[in-house]
Amino acid sequence: MKELNVLENAWLAITDNTISDFGQGDPPQAAKEYIDAGEGIVMPAFCDSHTHLVYAGSRENEYMHKVMGLSYEEIARRGGGILNSARLLRNTSEKELFRQTMVRAQEIMSFGTGAVEIKSGYGLTVKDEMKMLRVARRIGEETPLTVKTTFLGAHAFPDEYHEDRNGYVDLIIKEMIPAVASESLADFIDVFCERGFFTPEQTSRILEAGAKHDLQPKIHANELDFSGGIQTGVRHHALSVDHLEFTGKEEIELLRNSSTMSTLLPGVSFFLGIDDAPARTMIDSGLPVALASDYNPGSSPSGNMFFVMSLGMIRLRMLPPEVINAGTLNGAYAIGIERSHGTITKGKKANVLITKPVSNMNYLPYAYGSQHVKSVYLGGELVQ
Repeated sequence: MKELNVLENAWLAITDNTISDFGQGDPPQAAKEYIDAGEGIVMPAFCDSHTHLVYAGSRENEYMHKVMGLSYEEIARRGGGILNSARLLRNTSEKELFRQTMVRAQEIMSFGTGAVEIKSGYGLTVKDEMKMLRVARRIGEETPLTVKTTFLGAHAFPDEYHEDRNGYVDLIIKEMIPAVASESLADFIDVFCERGFFTPEQTSRILEAGAKHDLQPKIHANELDFSGGIQTGVRHHALSVDHLEFTGKEEIELLRNSSTMSTLLPGVSFFLGIDDAPARTMIDSGLPVALASDYNPGSSPSGNMFFVMSLGMIRLRMLPPEVINAGTLNGAYAIGIERSHGTITKGKKANVLITKPVSNMNYLPYAYGSQHVKSVYLGGELVQ
């Protein structure tokens, strides 16, 4: 993760939406169009591998309660949190939900994101989970973004199942998963395996049911405590386990011996004021990590991956090459597209951004809050 290959005075050739060549010195003479990056840096567009981009409304009033001292769990017990977003979403039409999500999709593209994973999880009914996933799929069809979708019906227990949690797990397994699979609405399946939410046993049942419909596992794990989510994810060959604020030697060793990507979400720790994931220990142990925004209304209302990189450097003590690799190639791995996205490589999709003039790559995470993006090209086409 510390290695970042940089070419000075370089050129990049794009043919038919694909990176066809690159090198140093004078560019090829046969190009139909030339774009001068000036003193800017040309780098891969971000691959944001964990978002909840589809949601209705916002929850800024809850954050006021957080500032006044209420915990995330206490706000949830009072009817806020995920259940608040679920009530808003159920009362929002699919057309309006798409309109709101499109605004956020345009926003993250302007920040340099070219590929994004979008989760459901604010519907908590068969009808509304499918509504969310249809909107997410449509974002991938009507924007240049590469979109991967994740079914997260196991995000919280809805009010009507407050006293029958296993009944809701049965609903997910017997009705939600088959319905989602019947319309091919999801690439992955996710569970919030956490204290006060879904147990490791319930998580395993859900992931096993998803596997029967070819839904690859991803897991929310160890955000609030040592929940057993990492162990459950590795056991089920999850593509990624995400959050990981509570990660010790046992968990790191398990992950080191697996193909599961560790995805860290520093925007959550920053926004909620909770523990940071032990990124430095993880990386120094030989474990790769990805960085993602977790863009959502309750715990990380931003999809700015440049800011996520800055948090990775400031809060997680990661080095500039590490945060860049974590937000590009490792993020691509965490959603199964590392062969086509995440680096400037011949044959990969031409998802690149050009920064404003900067002194070097280290400046990008250092100057937090600055607007670094000059232009964004997705599939070789200018989008920003």
